[in-house]
Amino acid sequence: MRYSSSGYQFGGYRLTPWVKKLIIANIAVFILTFAMPMVVTYLAFMPRRVVQQPWGILTYMFVHGGFWHLFFNLLGLFFFGPPIEDRWGSKEFIKYYLICGLGGAALSFLFAFNSAVVGASAAVYGIMLAFAMMWPDVPIYLWGIFPVKAKWLVIALAALSFFSAFGGSADGVAHFAHLGGFAAGFLYIKMDSATGNPMQKLQRMVSRRRLTVIQGQSTKREEPRPRRRAQEEMLDELDRVLDKISAHGMASLTAEERRVLEEVSKRYRQN
Repeated sequence: MRYSSSGYQFGGYRLTPWVKKLIIANIAVFILTFAMPMVVTYLAFMPRRVVQQPWGILTYMFVHGGFWHLFFNLLGLFFFGPPIEDRWGSKEFIKYYLICGLGGAALSFLFAFNSAVVGASAAVYGIMLAFAMMWPDVPIYLWGIFPVKAKWLVIALAALSFFSAFGGSADGVAHFAHLGGFAAGFLYIKMDSATGNPMQKLQRMVSRRRLTVIQGQSTKREEPRPRRRAQEEMLDELDRVLDKISAHGMASLTAEERRVLEEVSKRYRQN
């Protein structure tokens, strides 16, 4: 599987910070459970035992039922995770990843109460959904041969999970967890807490603030000149940072550039 797009530069196979950490964590837990199989029961999410093992709602995301289960989940994370983390930033990415995983646990609690759920699928499916919502027409090359647009691939996976879950499939796959990951991701994105919207809001804020400064010259209450100059300088710097993010992603920012972005974001939320 590979992806390509004329509208976004993904940067090849470069791993972003949290994608790398998640891959390492999943492999480490797999090695642990391979050496000590009894650990699977301890880390899995079992809805009927949620009171006795509440940590399972988080730890189940790092436990897998076999090599291929692990391989395909990490493959999805490897391909779809970096562009999302690049666009959103590491903090937003890991928050979204965990929320999708928790959504998988929630739906499993409601519809698969007597099952044991393991795997990162719910979180990875949420990541795939976010990718498809941001870049719906990017072709995903299955087996490196067959191009399928991201939106159709995700719709097909969601439909397969839905019919398998409510059709009484006994294939041992946690379809309700998959659906929970999709649902949690979709609701989170629609609540306007993720995707590229924060950057778009900042860009709109820059435009509005520039207009405010210009219009302020004709108002009775005018900001002090040094303050307006400092504001203009910060907006110029923000323009440059946003251009850099657009061209190279969040991972390319220096500590100082991230500080500028956080400061402007903080001011925007306060206003």
